[in-house]
Amino acid sequence: MREGNVTRERLLDEATKLVQQKGFGATSVNDMLLAAGIKRGTLYYHFPGKEDLGLELLERAKVTFLASVDEALSAPTPREGLARFFDAVLERHRKKGFTGGCLFGNTVLEMSDTSSPYAESMKRLFSEWTGKIEAVLLTGQQAGDFRSDISAADLAQVIVSTIEGGIMMSRLRKEEGPLKACLDSLQTFVRVNVLGG
Repeated sequence: MREGNVTRERLLDEATKLVQQKGFGATSVNDMLLAAGIKRGTLYYHFPGKEDLGLELLERAKVTFLASVDEALSAPTPREGLARFFDAVLERHRKKGFTGGCLFGNTVLEMSDTSSPYAESMKRLFSEWTGKIEAVLLTGQQAGDFRSDISAADLAQVIVSTIEGGIMMSRLRKEEGPLKACLDSLQTFVRVNVLGG
């Protein structure tokens, strides 16, 4: 990798850590420069401004996250895939000590009312994520593994929304209990023969 690309990636890495911890508004350009150990001119060589850097770090995080979703969901059966995905979500946040929350959920809460570009980026991310879950649920419904009294699209929306809430509560308490309870409840909720499904 060329030196310029290495510097750009280091800047994105450090900016992502700061934004995850402090949010976009509270993370200054100076914070990013100091963390990455670069000068202001170097930042502007790679990005026209802070918003462009923010959108790029979200895009990079999105690609990595969606690839991990695909990997977890690609199991022999839809039920196994969904279980693997839930396990991966819990393990990811365990490794972070339940700090920082979800970069995407944090961005929605902080920026969706004030920045159209950030809001559009997050709409695309959540749409793609929900779509991947929906596809697995639909296959599972057709196989008779998942309840079919609720559409796969609606179930997927419930899953993503519940995960985001569980992440937030585990971040608040700095413990896995809330997120694990959400994930365990989702496993039960989507199974066939639940609430008449």
